[in-house]
Amino acid sequence: MYKILSDLLSDKKSDTVFSCFGFWHFLYTAIIILVILFTVVFLKNKNNDVKRKVLNVTVTIAFGLYILDFFMMPFAYGEIDLEKLPFHICTAMCVACFLSRHNSFFSRFKTELALLGLISNLIYVIYPAGLGWYSISPFSYRVIQTVLFHGVMTAYGIFVLAFESPNLRLKNSYRDLTAITVMTLWALLGNTLYNGEYGDYSHAFNWFFVVRDPFYILPENISPYIMPFIMVLVIFTADILIYAIYLPIKKHSSHAKRG
Repeated sequence: MYKILSDLLSDKKSDTVFSCFGFWHFLYTAIIILVILFTVVFLKNKNNDVKRKVLNVTVTIAFGLYILDFFMMPFAYGEIDLEKLPFHICTAMCVACFLSRHNSFFSRFKTELALLGLISNLIYVIYPAGLGWYSISPFSYRVIQTVLFHGVMTAYGIFVLAFESPNLRLKNSYRDLTAITVMTLWALLGNTLYNGEYGDYSHAFNWFFVVRDPFYILPENISPYIMPFIMVLVIFTADILIYAIYLPIKKHSSHAKRG
């Protein structure tokens, strides 16, 4: 059984490979966008209970894909990849968004967590650099699981904005900044705990890019002191950009309904 699953899930080499800004990247991205747009239009006039169920199902699918991946990785990669622990913003927001649908404390930050999940996962959908490194078939488990996970999380964030955030206010963006700061501290904790040498093993994770500059512009000796602040600034700027796009659309939509 192990060999069957390993052959099925392991990276597939072929003449056709998945690459950033290649045909299959554009195709998968187009499918994600079309499914999201279709769902938003289809649910537009549905009652709030239906919309809420769709939101719950969407984030549950994302969480299920994330957890299931830990069980599939030994067959696909021959090991459990510790990089997938929830210290990157994509995976951390998946867990946090799932909790926000089922836990009273996390539910207070439901919108802020959804926004961070949208930003981080949409960035990966647009620029899936990690997948491009492998030069593998677009039908490999690694590609399908990664694209599907980030696509579903992107959909969840957009659905929250479309169906659950009529009172989103720029003056409350301090809550987003707080969530980003907590995420940064969480990533710093993960990097501190897991990085280092353990016998024959050596780990050098860079969760949430708070340890090293991913573009290698900053010197390595000063990156750990600067990158946490840069990540807070970058993600918060993207967050404000979403406000700048979302609020005028919502205002126009409200005027249109009253008209």
